[in-house]
Amino acid sequence: MSELWKVKVLALPLAMIALFPASAKAPIWSSSDKYGTYSLNGYSWNNDVYGQSPGPQTISVYAVNQWSVWSNQPDSGGIKSYPHEAFNIGKPLSAIKDLSSSFNHSVPTAGRWNFAYDIWDSSKAYEIMLWTNYTGNPDGSGDVKPISYKYNSSGTAAIPVYTGINVGGATWNVFEGWNNHKVISFLRTSKTNSETVDIKSILQWIKSKRYFGDIIVGSVQYGVEITSSPGGLSFDINHWDVILK
Repeated sequence: MSELWKVKVLALPLAMIALFPASAKAPIWSSSDKYGTYSLNGYSWNNDVYGQSPGPQTISVYAVNQWSVWSNQPDSGGIKSYPHEAFNIGKPLSAIKDLSSSFNHSVPTAGRWNFAYDIWDSSKAYEIMLWTNYTGNPDGSGDVKPISYKYNSSGTAAIPVYTGINVGGATWNVFEGWNNHKVISFLRTSKTNSETVDIKSILQWIKSKRYFGDIIVGSVQYGVEITSSPGGLSFDINHWDVILK
């Protein structure tokens, strides 16, 4: 896909996109397979149902920048799935002039979940998560919590390594942990359903803290980690794209 085409995708205001939810269209592809996958114009989707004793889930794609998921996950603890869209970068951080992304989604009022970017380096030694909306609190307490080295004495809240970091167009609390690789999680201090994120600035900030050097940026993913959605809930991604220069 040409970079010019991707810029044109971004031209439609996100406020207008919200008027046309993804699920209002007929899908061009749909799957209820645990790892159902689909690719179009350099983007890819994965139903990604990987948790223990999961319920049924269906992912549907309507356009290269629109998709949705219906999921019925039991309230039994632990993440059941991460349905997501992805775009592969494959460039050293130093060679990237601009890496940004815009999203607009609709969220249910029930369940336990978090919408998040999942950004990997090419070796998968580092995973950077950017939580944009979630059930829980910015301090990592409540319904869902980020992976963290440290929790409070009762285990109900993760302890951030940095608080109130203003980078990439928002303010975040930052958590650090390990899941067979380094995990760095940014939780927005104010949740949102529509935003443009300067991913390169966030990666540069992490580099400035000496977590890594000039990594090769691999996959940029965006989706929803679902812990519970009893009875079946719908998550609409009305718009998502990646700008790379």
